Amino acid sequence: MALTASRYGKGRVRVMRLARDGDHHTPRELTLEVLMTGAFDRAWTDGDNRTCVATDSVKNIVNVTAAKHVEAEAEAFAGHVAQVFLDTYPQVSEISVEARETRWLRHAVSGTPHGHTFTLDGNGVGYVKLVADRAGSVLQSGLRGYTFMKTTQSGWANFVDDGYRTLADTSDRIAATSMDATWTWSDVPAETVATNARVLAILVAVFGTTYSPSVQDSMYRMGEAVLAAIPEIAEIRFAMPNKHYIPIDLSPFGLASDGRVFLPTDEPHGQIEATVGRSTEV
Repeated sequence: MALTASRYGKGRVRVMRLARDGDHHTPRELTLEVLMTGAFDRAWTDGDNRTCVATDSVKNIVNVTAAKHVEAEAEAFAGHVAQVFLDTYPQVSEISVEARETRWLRHAVSGTPHGHTFTLDGNGVGYVKLVADRAGSVLQSGLRGYTFMKTTQSGWANFVDDGYRTLADTSDRIAATSMDATWTWSDVPAETVATNARVLAILVAVFGTTYSPSVQDSMYRMGEAVLAAIPEIAEIRFAMPNKHYIPIDLSPFGLASDGRVFLPTDEPHGQIEATVGRSTEV
């Protein structure tokens, strides 16, 4: 039998490159598939791996290239990755690099583009729920899957130090979430579209412009700000899973990430939920 076609490599290689210019950050997040064609047939037909490049090395090449080309756009970055394979491995006759870009839009706070707060392009879906009986009704509005991120001004420290803890304290990390938020109306405003837009603007502004020692802290202050600004809202409920960006250890390659190269991962994720309502005390 003839082996008529073969190639191999690594799929779903996720990398976030973060270019930092003072407080002005530019995130570039890609998910890549890198596949090699070349003199590898004996791995299929004879169990001979001597010409094979480990797929783990493929991932490492992407990460090292990310550290060396933090500011390259997706097209140029794919070219840099491909060139490493062609320059390094004579047994590779063809290299295919496909990259899907997660596009982050710079968020404007009070009309001014913010240095390190971003929202996901093509973001979220609106949500409405009405429960009615003969005595009245309860109306809720909200968002599902609204994704936003800040690339600094977030930490996680001084948490329980037990026999299972492996995370180190940090005072500077990327914070990102895909938020479900639901607000319950005590009095439906005349302009729900405009008021809903105002709620969202408040939520992202509080998240993006204040230091966050935890998602819990940000969540509570976001809810407080909405209730303070919009009296028609009785309470607001949040579910905010973490979208983790883990610094990639490049020390085996003599490189420091310097807060520039991260592994995006959302499985498993932290799940943080809370409801913020008005005090019933007189």
